[in-house]
Amino acid sequence: MVNGRGLFAIYQEYTLAFEIIILSLRIKNRFLKNDFMLKILVTYAVQGEFAEIKWPDAEVYYVRTGIGKVKAAFHLAEAIRQVEPDIVINMGTAGIHHKVGDIFVCRHFIDRDMQKLAGLGLSYQLDTSALLEQKGFCKHWTESATCNTGDSFLTELTDIEGDVVDMEAYAQAFVCNSKEIPFISVKYVSDVIGQNSVKHWEDKLADARTGLSHFFNVLKESI
Repeated sequence: MVNGRGLFAIYQEYTLAFEIIILSLRIKNRFLKNDFMLKILVTYAVQGEFAEIKWPDAEVYYVRTGIGKVKAAFHLAEAIRQVEPDIVINMGTAGIHHKVGDIFVCRHFIDRDMQKLAGLGLSYQLDTSALLEQKGFCKHWTESATCNTGDSFLTELTDIEGDVVDMEAYAQAFVCNSKEIPFISVKYVSDVIGQNSVKHWEDKLADARTGLSHFFNVLKESI
């Protein structure tokens, strides 16, 4: 015969067991959620270009690469090794003859430095559209532009091929392409080549952050 104290002990034992089961399920659910959450690695060249991406069901990592192709490639490769992302998104500013404040989504990339050696048979173009489509990313992102990359800040409008110009995107596309990781670049036009200076670019960084944040968190909301 079980007395009141014995019944209470049995109740406590079952209650504890139930709590352990619930805790185990919660821990298991957390790990499962992390396993299935999309890992996104976001790159940006300077702190002034940073905008936080607030997408549900996405684990977002950030890396500041610095300016220029070599730094961009090196720091991205290191970040990829540590994070092992499902996709890399480059956000930043760019210049060209478009209206300041326009945003371009780039899937095609040109290395204008290597383009000068095209006569030697060297490759200077990359397209990331196929891998993005293959992996099922950016299907509802209808924009598609070309980013022209080189290790120089252009102040004169010369015969430049592409929609926008920057100093990092091609190198990052190259790294991602070699590792079979989808890559896309989103550029905010901060300066008009031939009209604005480096100082103008610096002054426009705050507007760029606002514009990029609105693009990712209001216009898109997912990838």
